[in-house]
Amino acid sequence: MPLASHLTACCTLSLVALSIGAAGPACASDWVSYRDAYRAMVVFEKYGGPKNFLQSQLQVAPQDRGASVDGLQLTLAGKTNQVNLPLDPLGRTPFPLLKGAYDENVALLLSRKIGSFAVRPRVSIALQPDGVYEDGELRAACEQALGFARYGDGSLRSRQCGGVRFVFAKRTLDVGVRVHRADGSDASLPVTSASPFPGDADDGFPTVLYRFGGNERVQLVTAYPPLAIVPLFE
Repeated sequence: MPLASHLTACCTLSLVALSIGAAGPACASDWVSYRDAYRAMVVFEKYGGPKNFLQSQLQVAPQDRGASVDGLQLTLAGKTNQVNLPLDPLGRTPFPLLKGAYDENVALLLSRKIGSFAVRPRVSIALQPDGVYEDGELRAACEQALGFARYGDGSLRSRQCGGVRFVFAKRTLDVGVRVHRADGSDASLPVTSASPFPGDADDGFPTVLYRFGGNERVQLVTAYPPLAIVPLFE
């Protein structure tokens, strides 16, 4: 079953699950088909493989560097009611799977024009409320994400999980991830600026890359909640 779908608007918007490969930019259209977005997003719900460490959201991703999604929202505009879907700093929002909206094929409206953009599903690793992540659980989460990606793209059979990327908000005062080892020692991982997801414009989000190493039991501790934890396939 393919994970890619197309949204109907004034031009084509690419929906690419897990954004493996580049998604094509779209014009600043007036509306997007809820039905097409639904078909792309429901794949994750129907997927029968392990996914307890994962979350799936719909992302509006500006393709122009510097285009802001601050305060941007999607609106499900039906004949009888409207549902506002605020976007996080990465342009993501939980997507409601509503039969009535599907049957009506309501319009998905952006609250303002942001230039060229892509609309696509994004699968990331669920965040922990205490900010503590076990190496073993991150590995399992990455394997779950890779299994889901392979479900729709056979070319990913040769890919392996290399690590995870922590993405933080731009105005976070204490960006950082510490690696805590069983012997009590700590080490801070370097912070760099990088694209949050493959295919996103590099818009200066602070990121921390953690690569999986040996079998040593370690914990990763975040000083401030990340926006997302993204699996790295290599």
